[in-house]
Amino acid sequence: MWTDNALRSLYHRPEKPVSRRAALRAAACGFGYLGLQAMLQGATTGDSANPLAPRTPHFAPKAKRVIFLFMHGGPSSIDTFDFKERLVRDHGKPLPFKRPLAFADGPPGALMKSPWEFRPGGQSGIPVSDLFPNVREVVDKLTIVKSVVGEGVDHGAALLQTFTGSSTFVRPALGAWTVYGLGSENQNLPGFITIKPALSHGGAKNWSSAFLPGAYQGTAIGNSGLKVDDIEKEPIEYLLRKGFSPDQQRFELDMIQNINRRHQALRSADPELEARIKNFELAFRMQSEAPEAFQVEKESEATRKLYGMDEEPTRDFGWQCLLARRLSERGVRFVQCTHSYKWDQHGQLFEKHNENAKEVDKPIAGLIRDLDAHGMLKDTLVIWAGEFGRTPVSQGNDGRDHNPYGYTVWMAGGGLKPGFVYGATDDIGYHAVEDRMHIHDLHATVLHLLGFDHEKLTYRYAGRDFRLTDVAGAVHKKIIA
Repeated sequence: MWTDNALRSLYHRPEKPVSRRAALRAAACGFGYLGLQAMLQGATTGDSANPLAPRTPHFAPKAKRVIFLFMHGGPSSIDTFDFKERLVRDHGKPLPFKRPLAFADGPPGALMKSPWEFRPGGQSGIPVSDLFPNVREVVDKLTIVKSVVGEGVDHGAALLQTFTGSSTFVRPALGAWTVYGLGSENQNLPGFITIKPALSHGGAKNWSSAFLPGAYQGTAIGNSGLKVDDIEKEPIEYLLRKGFSPDQQRFELDMIQNINRRHQALRSADPELEARIKNFELAFRMQSEAPEAFQVEKESEATRKLYGMDEEPTRDFGWQCLLARRLSERGVRFVQCTHSYKWDQHGQLFEKHNENAKEVDKPIAGLIRDLDAHGMLKDTLVIWAGEFGRTPVSQGNDGRDHNPYGYTVWMAGGGLKPGFVYGATDDIGYHAVEDRMHIHDLHATVLHLLGFDHEKLTYRYAGRDFRLTDVAGAVHKKIIA
């Protein structure tokens, strides 16, 4: 460990004179940088001195924050929220039309009915399968969209499109766009946090800021390969030496930042370096506030039970959902929770979907109830989604292939119509046929709920204005209260 004297001697080292070559390198593109800065004026909506400062959206928002519950692998819509009577009637018969582009090779299997019963829930009477008995009890809070459409038949492309709007290019994630537009309500925590994300199928690209400034990058808490017990012991990696006192840590950070600023002086328009400098400061502030936010054990026993933290199957995702609520109430704009990577049932559909749903059903219902009890559901948008659905025809004896042509995503809170079903797939659940909602439309609608015109929330990069919805997207106002 360095001594205070050693730190001071390094920190107060006289500045090295700038060589003629370095001076020419720094100045050579100066006029070009001035022109670039003029072009970028107005491209961002934030304060360049503090990119996470709270900002005013285009119009009054219905939602202030987002919690995204991601079911990695692709849960089957026709076995969860989209009951199809024809599959019961025509079970075992061939697909009545030519199969579209599929992930699996070989001819399609026969039509396969759902092995689960669907029962009406709440006052709305919306049918939900026995996979989700707890979610069924809060179905009056949900807005169920049965007509979502994507373009990726493989997981990598479908995840990228779900989170970033593009299935082929690296683009900023929905969470990054949200914080870019709104800033953060808590300057001591990141505006965008992803809990236990998957490192496969795009990995960090699914919470990347891409060409947006680095301050809007998602902050990962652990990953899908870690156990909750391991993350709870040390949820954040310390920026500086853990053995230092707060004053010593501040002194060491000032030393690092001084070196960074000298380096920046030679690169006067380097947004990545500026973002790194700001992220160092945010990381330092996190060390004081983040640990308390992660102390879910401070919640009452009743609350922990509500999320299923007292039972082994539900403890992991229950911890994620409860932590999402704690982070959201502390001003984090966008939180992703990932149940990974378990829903890809090309076989063993009945066994594995039962296991998967049991792990998430109680925590999800607990989150909805808890947000409502805290008065947060009205301005918190909860999104439940996989990267696609699954086919109505069988794969092998007990499996289903990927289906991006018509699947279910449900949302809750955030100014949506509760207890409402929107859109429909065909009578076997393969294609969206009514109120078709492309991923671009979903993103446009989410941004609208957050107070943004998706066509105006743009960022200029490489000579053109980019937006989350690219050159498409329409707000589906029928689902908005």
